[in-house]
Amino acid sequence: MTNVTAATASDDAARDRPIPPMPSTPWWRSAVIYQVYIRSFADGDGDGTGDIAGLRSRLGYLRDLGVDAIWINPWYSSPLADGGYDVADYFAIDDRFGTVAEAEAFIADAHDHGIRVILDLVPNHTSDQHRWFQEALADPSSPARQRYHFSAGRDGGPPNNWRSVFGGPAWTQLADGSWYLHLFDPSQPDLNWDNDEVRANFLDVLRFWLDHGADGFRVDVAHGLVKHPEMPDVDAYGPVVHVVDSDDHPHWDRDEIHDIVREWRAVVDHYDGAVLVAEAWVHPDRLANYVRSDEYHQSFNFSFLETPWDAAALRSVIDESMRALSQVGASNTWVLSNHDVVRHATRFGLPDPARWRAWLRESDPSEPDRDIGQRRARAAALLLLSLPGAAYLYQGEELGLDEVWDLDDSVRDDPVWFRSHHTDRGRDGCRVPIPWTATGPSFGFGDAVAWLPQPPEFATLAAEVQAGDEASMLELYRTALALRRRHLSDDESFEWLASDPSVLSYRRGGVTCVINLGDEAAPLPRGEIIISSGDVHDGLLGTDTAVWVRA
Repeated sequence: MTNVTAATASDDAARDRPIPPMPSTPWWRSAVIYQVYIRSFADGDGDGTGDIAGLRSRLGYLRDLGVDAIWINPWYSSPLADGGYDVADYFAIDDRFGTVAEAEAFIADAHDHGIRVILDLVPNHTSDQHRWFQEALADPSSPARQRYHFSAGRDGGPPNNWRSVFGGPAWTQLADGSWYLHLFDPSQPDLNWDNDEVRANFLDVLRFWLDHGADGFRVDVAHGLVKHPEMPDVDAYGPVVHVVDSDDHPHWDRDEIHDIVREWRAVVDHYDGAVLVAEAWVHPDRLANYVRSDEYHQSFNFSFLETPWDAAALRSVIDESMRALSQVGASNTWVLSNHDVVRHATRFGLPDPARWRAWLRESDPSEPDRDIGQRRARAAALLLLSLPGAAYLYQGEELGLDEVWDLDDSVRDDPVWFRSHHTDRGRDGCRVPIPWTATGPSFGFGDAVAWLPQPPEFATLAAEVQAGDEASMLELYRTALALRRRHLSDDESFEWLASDPSVLSYRRGGVTCVINLGDEAAPLPRGEIIISSGDVHDGLLGTDTAVWVRA
């Protein structure tokens, strides 16, 4: 059998459709959402940076891929000190990306292609160039300081031992002797969500973009808005970007967050089909709190993302996640990669995939086995897309893009690189612009060299090279998405089947999904193979291979 079973004609037709009417089951419960890192998706004006014009020109590609919606990383006015997560004006588009009018036209065009549009909301902090923070700096006695967290400090130093996610202290001292809080970069002062003006302003932000046609928001650092009023020291810190497992952390996952979310949900519910999605790095049991019926519709399952390539570990996190969320009637939201983590095609090629953070610091090029990583990435795609609930894809994973670990230090842009004193290579490697063609100054990304240089091997992974090749990663994704829509989207059932401990086997409606994570071939169930991630021989499924079988 070949690597990929081609989609049927009816599956092809299912890709080309307008947004359907509201179903009895909300669209987002089983949606496939594609994450667009706008700086690195497509450059429409030839300046080397991705933009709305470039994104709009590639809507046909996203339609043909078969996604239900896209989530766009921040496109607001910003100095781009942290890739747009330092927002200077929530009501304006950054000049490098386009205009509000272009954004509105793009959203309408996406809807015509049958694609909903989810925007990024950044409520934990603003840019230090935001009008509010500039007002706070101008006058130490100004009420403007109540919008942020300012302090006189403790014993001549910062108020506590809090650390920035990007490295170093979470407090910066001003010339007047006061300190301000930034859980991320110093250019990103944290907002004070006990302030009524802050809360009212973000309700206006929600309404503004929903009125311009947006279909919802992915909320950045959703677990970080509220801080303990006494701001006590933190007992211990984990690694950068990790799942928090604490019932009383002073600045992560505070219970008071949920009152804020209920205010947002009351606004969003006035717009048919609009959704709120949480980026909450918390344990599944705490994650359930975020997706209660009057709060977020979805929250990313980062415990799944962090799980190593091991059948027992994956079975455990799948069980735990489904159990926790079923208690509040929520659907799961599965994800393998995003703009903050090493791409999973590289992670799965490491001797220990759980060590990807350490690898960013050490970056031994001999460590990742690319063949293993690619084979596991193909199998993981069929795992991700066959689980009940929604699935999020990160741009380029459908092309099998690897982490670009060896960027020249002179082009690195991530504040993690600078805050770690050049010891942690940060997240730039997963943000390199994606290739569309095998030639050109940026492999079809635009007419100029891309803002982050692409490696030569991206030419072989370009979308135009993979299109039509049944053995390619792109056609695997296209076929899997069409088959998912046909066989799995309206079915939230899930039943584990008996299997070898190194094999995951479960039934979804009339489809049996088998993923072999062991070192030996595994027997296949009876039925018609509708898609496989690799070769199948003599009724046996090879190692690091997945298959969907229809009874």
